Amino acid sequence: MRHDATARTPDHHERERLLRMLAGATFIIFFQAYMVAPIIPALSNAFGISVQTVGLVVPAYLIPYGIATLIFGLLADRLGVQRVMFASLTAFAALTALTATATSIEQIALWRVLTGLGASGVVPLALVLVGKLFPYEQRGRPLGWLFGAMAGGMAFGSPLGAILEPFIGWQGLFLLVAAAGGIVLLLFLPYRRIIATSMQPVGGTLGDLFRGYLSLLGTPRGRRTYGYVFVNSMFHSGVFTWLGVYLERRYGLRPVGIGLALLGYGVPGFLFGPLIGRAADKWGRARLLPIGLGLSTLGAAALLLNFPLILAPAVAMLLSLGYDMTQPLFAGIVTSLGGKRLGQAMGLNVFALFVGFGLGSLIFGEVLRFGFGAALGMFAAVELTVALCSLWLFRSEVRSGGKGLSTGAR
Repeated sequence: MRHDATARTPDHHERERLLRMLAGATFIIFFQAYMVAPIIPALSNAFGISVQTVGLVVPAYLIPYGIATLIFGLLADRLGVQRVMFASLTAFAALTALTATATSIEQIALWRVLTGLGASGVVPLALVLVGKLFPYEQRGRPLGWLFGAMAGGMAFGSPLGAILEPFIGWQGLFLLVAAAGGIVLLLFLPYRRIIATSMQPVGGTLGDLFRGYLSLLGTPRGRRTYGYVFVNSMFHSGVFTWLGVYLERRYGLRPVGIGLALLGYGVPGFLFGPLIGRAADKWGRARLLPIGLGLSTLGAAALLLNFPLILAPAVAMLLSLGYDMTQPLFAGIVTSLGGKRLGQAMGLNVFALFVGFGLGSLIFGEVLRFGFGAALGMFAAVELTVALCSLWLFRSEVRSGGKGLSTGAR
């Protein structure tokens, strides 16, 4: 479908309204993604199987989600963002509702696989739209809003999933989120025209597709950015997925207690995401990225200590702040890599992000056989290493002459 080349560019107020809607959709997607891990102990008790087995439902959603983003990015470039985004949001609401019909952990895992495949066109395409609607030197704030919405989904999904499960059951959780997804879909309908006129479909052959990915990974800047997205997401997912089990085993917490202990997770990004984005625009990503990676390392190291339970939300907040000061900044770099195929560039970014999420939870679960000390120690050591390396690798991501950020092409 061809769009009118003279289509009107959205004005400031329309861009801001659309940004808020994109943030709302992102919040719901991440809420349901993060409400599952804290209820692993509850699902283990409900189905009478080990937490390691139940833990597989987390990568069952995350890995297909990441793989499907490559397809959705291609479809968005060819068919138009608005068509793909609305179809994906519809699939998310329907499949989340169907998950509540499962009668075994295997069925839950199957529905989570399908939900991951269907839902993965919303968040990456929201990031693509931000890349089209805002110039690079102004993307920190809107990206901060989207990643703040992700953090908000984490902040509320993590504790509320654990807190509400004893009252409405795990089935009720999925039905509640499905209803919220349906409401967001209806609220999005008036924005179809704005989305459609913001991006035009991009043609090309399958060969162009592969050349596009090779081009994205063909520069040092592309390789280091996508590589850091992948490794950093493995760290955060590995630690967070098993944080509920950690709190249950170390402190004997029940679901409500786990939820309260996780209250700090996601709060920094939810409250300060736009401010972090503005700081990246003002001072450059080279200064903030090593700090964020270092804070993540400190959060994992803190879990190795026998800290008082009352400090659990603060530790969760520290881990969350490390995430909020890294992944949004990496996404900002990615938005400058894609050129006309921004959907493909962001699809590759979310692929690295969610496949890293899935593999991180799997690897942590396997190392957990040797105890939480071994798993946390290994993950903290890797994160510390990448933090130190980032001081050199991202040194070119600075402001240049007060006219925006350096492209960091080296």
